[in-house]
Amino acid sequence: MPVNPKSLANLNKKGRFVKGQSGNPKGRPKKLPDLEALLISVLGDIKDDKSAMEAILMTLRAKAVKGDIRAVEVLLERAYGKVKEVVDLNSRGETVVKVIRD
Repeated sequence: MPVNPKSLANLNKKGRFVKGQSGNPKGRPKKLPDLEALLISVLGDIKDDKSAMEAILMTLRAKAVKGDIRAVEVLLERAYGKVKEVVDLNSRGETVVKVIRD
């Protein structure tokens, strides 16, 4: 990794940072915008008397009705949660796999 010559200027003869001089003069990078607030503003936009969220859900519903399995999965998982799947492995000389679905 290339060394920034400006950071080398902050080192003393022993290779340690000089007291009072930051090793990271620009500081921590700026924080990304709040994702939740961004989603609320984007999905709350109204067009043709429908919010973006309503339009997305109606599109997913239409795809699910036409037989799109992935659309069905997305709708059901969001509404009822993912199906719990437990795997029990036993290795007394043989492998036994037991799958339980709620």
